[in-house]
Amino acid sequence: MTTDTDITPVPPPQPRLLLRAIAVIGIALSLFQLYAAGVQPLGLFFQRPIHLGFILVLCFLIYPVFGRDQPRGLLGWAIDGPLILCGIAVGAWVPMNIDIIANQIFPRQIDVWMGVLTLFVVLEGARRSVGLGMTIIGAFFLAYAFAGSRGELPFLSDWMPGILNHRGYPLERVASQMTLGAEGIFGIPLGVAATFVFVFVLFGAFLEVTGAGKFFIDLAYAATGRQRGGPAKAAVIASAGMGSISGSAIANVVTTGAFTIPLMKKLGYRPAQAGGIEAAASTGGQIMPPLMGAGAFLMSEFTRVPYVDIVLVSIFPAVLYFGVVYLLVHIAAIKQGMTGLSATDLPRTRKVLAEGWHFLLPLVALVALLVAGYSPMRVGFYAILSIMAAAAARALWNFAASGPSMARFVAMCRKGVELTLEALELGARNAVAVSMACAVAGIIVGVVGLTGLGLKFSAMMIAFSGGNLLLALLLVIIASLILGMGLPVTAAYIVLIILVGPALTEEFGVPVLIAHLVVFWYSQDSNVTPPVALAGFAGAAIAGSKPMETSVQAWKYAKGLYLIPLFMVFNEEIIIGGPLPLVLWSGAIAILGLVAFAAVLEAFLWRPMQLWMRVLLMPGIVALFWPELMVEIAGAALVVALLALNWMQSRRDRETGQDGSVGQSDLSHP
Repeated sequence: MTTDTDITPVPPPQPRLLLRAIAVIGIALSLFQLYAAGVQPLGLFFQRPIHLGFILVLCFLIYPVFGRDQPRGLLGWAIDGPLILCGIAVGAWVPMNIDIIANQIFPRQIDVWMGVLTLFVVLEGARRSVGLGMTIIGAFFLAYAFAGSRGELPFLSDWMPGILNHRGYPLERVASQMTLGAEGIFGIPLGVAATFVFVFVLFGAFLEVTGAGKFFIDLAYAATGRQRGGPAKAAVIASAGMGSISGSAIANVVTTGAFTIPLMKKLGYRPAQAGGIEAAASTGGQIMPPLMGAGAFLMSEFTRVPYVDIVLVSIFPAVLYFGVVYLLVHIAAIKQGMTGLSATDLPRTRKVLAEGWHFLLPLVALVALLVAGYSPMRVGFYAILSIMAAAAARALWNFAASGPSMARFVAMCRKGVELTLEALELGARNAVAVSMACAVAGIIVGVVGLTGLGLKFSAMMIAFSGGNLLLALLLVIIASLILGMGLPVTAAYIVLIILVGPALTEEFGVPVLIAHLVVFWYSQDSNVTPPVALAGFAGAAIAGSKPMETSVQAWKYAKGLYLIPLFMVFNEEIIIGGPLPLVLWSGAIAILGLVAFAAVLEAFLWRPMQLWMRVLLMPGIVALFWPELMVEIAGAALVVALLALNWMQSRRDRETGQDGSVGQSDLSHP
C-alpha cells in the first residue's frame, strides 16, 4: 500500500533561527508586493529584479542544496550561504545601476558577469524548487543560443538539423539579452509572477489561514452530500472553488482530498476511484475563473486581451469540464447503487452560511472590481484588504456576542496579528516555485526571440502535421504531456505557446485567444495522465491506492480536458462570440456531445447502454464536433435519438421493477 511518505518524504525539523529568517524575509516580500500593488507602483526594472532577489533568497533558505529530506550541515551552508548573497546581489544589481545600464551601448564586463551569475542562480533555484527538468530545459535553450559558427559552442551546430541551425551568439550577447532588458529573465513571465500572480497567491493564503477553505468544503457537502455519491460530488464542487484560489492541482488534492477521499471510500468508491475523482476535479480548479492559477494573467499579457474578458469567456468551458466530471461521478454512483450520506453526517447549509458568509464578500468584491475595470494587481490588493476586513469584522462580532473583556480583546488582537503574519509568510512561500519557473521561462523566451526558434519550430510543426489542424493539435497534446513530466503547468504553458502559438494562429488560422486557451488547457494534462500524473499520485497517497491505477482513473474522469479545447477550435463562436442563435446552438451541442461521450465511456446513462448504441453514438459525437452546420444537425439528431431510447428503456425498467444499477465488476474497466 502506498503511503504519503512514499511520495513526499517528511523533511527533517528546521532550526528555529532558519524558520524565523524565512518568516521575516517572506513577510518582507509580501509587504513589498502589497506596497507596489496598492500604494506606489514601481517600474519593471525595479519591481522584477527586487522580486527575483527576494524569491532567490527564500528559495535557497527553504530548499537545501542536497534536498529537503536531507539535513543541510556545514557543507550545505558553505554552498547555500554564498548563493543567498548572490541572490541579494542579483536583486539589487539592475535597480542600483539602472541609469548606467540604460545609457550604455555595449554592456560593461561587470554587467556580463553579473548576467552569468544571474543565469546560474536562477537555474539552480529552479532545480531546487521546481525540479531538475526545468533546469535541464533552461540549460538546453542556453546551449542552443551558444551553438553556431559565431557562438561559444560552434561544434553543436553539426548536431542540429538544417532548419534549426543559426549563426550562434557570444557570451556577451546572450548574457545581456537574458539580464539587461525586458526580453529575458526580467521579461513577461517573471513580470506577471511579480505582479498579478503574487498578489492573488497572497489572497489565497489569506483565505486559507482565515478558514475559507473549510467553509467552501462544508458548503459543498451541505449542497450535495445527500445525493447519490454525495462526497464525490462535493469533491467536484469544492475543488472548483479551492482550485481556482490555490492555483495548484496538487495543493487542491491535498486540501480538499483530505476530507473528500475518505468519505468517498466510506460510501463505496474504490480507493483508486476516489483518488482519481479528486485528482480530476482538482485539476479543473486551475481552469476555473476568476483566478485560474497564473494562466489568465499570463494569457492577458501575451494576447493583450483584458483579464476580465479572459475570465468571462472561460466560464462556460470550465462549467462544461466540471459538468462532465460531475456526470461521470453520478453515473458511477448509480451503477454501484450508492446512496447519499445521512443528514446527521452532514453540515447544514444554513449553519455553514451563518458561520462563514463573510468569506463570500471578498470574492464578490473581486469580481465587481474586475468588471468595473480596475487592474488585476489593484483588484488583488483590494481583495486582500477585503478578506482582512471581513475576518476582523467577524471576530469583533463573535467577541461582542460572547461578552467582551479586556483579556479576550487582547487575545483576539494577538490572534489577528498572528494570522496576518502567517498569511504573509505563506503567500511568499507559495510564490517561490511559480516565480522560479517563470524566471527560467524568461530564459526560454529570450532564446526564442534571439534565435528565431519559434518560427522554425512552427515550420517543423506544419511539416509534421501536413497542414492538418487535427494532427497539429495532437502534436500539441503530445508535446504538453512530455513537457508536463518535468515542468509545472505554468511553465509548460509558456514554453508551448512560444513554440506552437505562431503556427496555430498564423498557419492554421486559429484565433489568438483560442490558441492560448487550448495550449493552457492541454498544459494541465500532465496532472492526470500516466505515466507521470502528479495530482493522481497525490490522490493515491491520501487514498492508499496504487499511484498508476489512480492515475488511470484520474485520466478517465478528466477526459473533458482533451475534448473541450477541440470544441473551442472547431466552434470558435463559444469563445469569440457571434450571432446569438449560433452561440446558443454551439453551447447546446457541446453539452450534448459531452453527455454522449460520458455515456459511451461508462456504458451507462439512465440505464446500462448496449454495445450497438455505444458504437452508433461515436460517429454522432464526432459529427457534433464537425465545423459544418448540417453535419452537426445530423449528429445531434442521432445522439438525441439514442439517448432518448436509453431514457425510455430506463422508464420501462422502472415500470417492470428492474434496477438500473450494476455490480462492482462492471466498474473494473478504466
